[in-house]
Amino acid sequence: MTTSPATTGGRAAGGRTLDTTDAPLLTKVRRSRAGTALTDAGKATLRAYGVATAGRRRGPELVVVGAKRGGTTSLWKYLDSHPGILPTFPRAEQIKGTYFFDEEWAHGERWYRSHFPTDRTRARAAMELGYEPIAFEASPYYLFHPHAPARAHQTVPDALIVALLRDPVERAFSHYKERRNHTEPLAFADAIAAEADRTAGEEERMLADPSVISMAHRHQTYVAQSRYAPMLERWIGAFGPDQVLVAPAEEFYADPQELCDQITDRVHLPRHDLGRPEPFNSEPSADMDDEVRTALRASLKDDIEAVEQLLGRPMPWPR
Repeated sequence: MTTSPATTGGRAAGGRTLDTTDAPLLTKVRRSRAGTALTDAGKATLRAYGVATAGRRRGPELVVVGAKRGGTTSLWKYLDSHPGILPTFPRAEQIKGTYFFDEEWAHGERWYRSHFPTDRTRARAAMELGYEPIAFEASPYYLFHPHAPARAHQTVPDALIVALLRDPVERAFSHYKERRNHTEPLAFADAIAAEADRTAGEEERMLADPSVISMAHRHQTYVAQSRYAPMLERWIGAFGPDQVLVAPAEEFYADPQELCDQITDRVHLPRHDLGRPEPFNSEPSADMDDEVRTALRASLKDDIEAVEQLLGRPMPWPR
């Protein structure tokens, strides 16, 4: 008995063979209110199972902390391709980061560990690989969040911390363009001019009350999130310089294999050939106004020098 090409899509409930023309209908069902509710319920069930089994899960050995719009998505994708770096739980909902150390802290440590593989999964992978695997996450707001370093050290004190620092002027504009597509009504120059007033007192409020979640602090700090020195000082102060690996995004994009090899060496994994990886968001922001670019670069010059002094190396950014 032959099967018609129109009946190769699988089987629906009740045994009916799905026609390929059913695909739009299935997509519509999944996106319906009932379909969304069913999906959300399934995710909640899996997360509850992860929390219930958190005693058999451990935190990650590697945490990529940012910077926002600095290359963390590319790095996450490249590292995620390593067979010795296990996916988050559940695999079907593979995520880049948990945002636990910034905005999800109230969920508690069991919730955090629910995102990572069980000891049994790790042991099974070790048998197959011939070496111990690791887990990791990449949450780009961690670098800037004032509570994140201490919280991370409290939870995963032995983890390797990795920060990618993009040219701070390009990072600020890329951050702005992302928000422009969502909630930012102002032009870039106006948003920079308004930043101090918009975010005044927000970090102090967060420090005074660790439960505070500030959208202004996260989304409207275009220039502040490009001042890397204070953030690095917090992370190095929490973990020590030997546990914090910092790399310029421009060098990473030029040679992704080099940084990935440094990371896998540090977490005791064999090196993994990336092939010819595709970069994400690596191009400079050519449409930025020249006067705004010049003024912003001048305002960030002192911080670039502070970063270089802190790291003991020059950064590949114009002055």
